[in-house]
Amino acid sequence: MPRGVRREEEQMIKGEKRKMLGSVILLSFFTAVMIPVMAGAADDPKARAIMEKVDARDDGDNGLSDMQMTLIDKHGSKRVREIRARMKDFGKDTYRIMFFISPPDVKDTGFLTYDFDDPAKDDDQWLYLPALRKTKRIASSDKSGSFMGSDFNYSDMTSRNLTDYDYTMLKEDEVDGKKVWLIQALPRTKKVIDETGYTKSVLFVRQDNYVVIRAVSWVSESDRLKYMEVTKLELIDKTWVATELQMTTKQGKITLHKTILSYSNVKFNQQHSPDLFTVRRLEKGL
Repeated sequence: MPRGVRREEEQMIKGEKRKMLGSVILLSFFTAVMIPVMAGAADDPKARAIMEKVDARDDGDNGLSDMQMTLIDKHGSKRVREIRARMKDFGKDTYRIMFFISPPDVKDTGFLTYDFDDPAKDDDQWLYLPALRKTKRIASSDKSGSFMGSDFNYSDMTSRNLTDYDYTMLKEDEVDGKKVWLIQALPRTKKVIDETGYTKSVLFVRQDNYVVIRAVSWVSESDRLKYMEVTKLELIDKTWVATELQMTTKQGKITLHKTILSYSNVKFNQQHSPDLFTVRRLEKGL
């Protein structure tokens, strides 16, 4: 990380941390009442135009991949999970399904997501738990919860609606020799904060391909921060794919937990039956 970016980020985080060390009641009042007013006045047309290009970027269709999820606790202990994933576009909507294949304690657990393009529709998510032989639909109020014990929450598993945020251009800089824009995203409503679990995010967008390669997010009603970092980016079938990324949860300078997602055997333009992306198939397995 360039020294200038690190210094700017540390200063920004220290400032925000001091604000969040106040009472939870004051923080809740601020996010519920003040953020919509501030965000409405802060929306930046240039920043929004960039985020529209981020949203419109081609992410491939009819994709498949193998995934490895590595969970690392604060003591450095690791747990590794193997996952197989499939993706298909249905018009402007994107459906994704994944199955855990190891270790035995999570084997055959399945996760299905309907990511709707229409901002008026809430994305649908289902989690199949084989030990209980039960499928749980993830309610909006539960989407800020941890996904399978990782640092990613359920809301991180779908794309964000641009209409839910106000965007502000903070500065231009470089990350690993690539020019980036630093864009602040503020939720417009308390409902969005409750669903995502974040009161604010700062996104690092590469200027050459409109990929978000880094993000810092402030966790709602806590003094914790989450750091997302794309550590490996590849061009596959003319599509930029983050084949390795990590999410780290910190409290001050202390790392509480980290999750690394690695992708392999990434392919697009496969022949996926629409029947694969159903709750019935989720319960049947891959």
